[in-house]
Amino acid sequence: MMTTRAVTRRDILKTLALGAVGGSVLQVIPAEAAEYAHQMVHKEKAASPAGKYSPKYFSEQQYRTLNTLCDAIIPKDEHSGGAVEAGAPEFIDLLTSENAEFQRKLGGGLLWLDGFCVDRYEKTFLECSAEQQKEVLELIAYRKNGEKDPALGQGVAFFALLRRMTCDGFYTSKIGIADLQYIGNTTLREFPGCPPVPEA
Repeated sequence: MMTTRAVTRRDILKTLALGAVGGSVLQVIPAEAAEYAHQMVHKEKAASPAGKYSPKYFSEQQYRTLNTLCDAIIPKDEHSGGAVEAGAPEFIDLLTSENAEFQRKLGGGLLWLDGFCVDRYEKTFLECSAEQQKEVLELIAYRKNGEKDPALGQGVAFFALLRRMTCDGFYTSKIGIADLQYIGNTTLREFPGCPPVPEA
């Protein structure tokens, strides 16, 4: 006799995380799946007395660094909230909590980042000045820098993955969708037809 097991939220989360391994979430899994991850975060915040999300994988310091990096990738502006307001750090942490590859690449990347900053400035990334942080991010933001200096290779790969995941987390959120000014499919009462072809 075959037994049926109810699909749990954890099962769905694992599926999302596995689907995301190939790269950008939006390129691999449907937007509806990313929306589910955002809903999980929203439900946790709503259920928390403080209205906060508790990181599932990253340490408190790593999570603060992740927030700083997400904010640098998509900062808020006069038109829209940024990646942090859109919940990208929570989105990334949630997917990483169920994905060993992300744990290796993102967790290892955050360790590399602090190690690089300690070697260069004698302090961790969060302890660095805004100018020092900018210098480091400009080094790891470009693949050519990793090709010139192999010591930057891990940092460049880490930041490329984090940038893609931040964009995915942002553009699948309510804030990101509003920023794109996407209003959804709309119906027309009548089809006006194609415009006339201009005469030569």
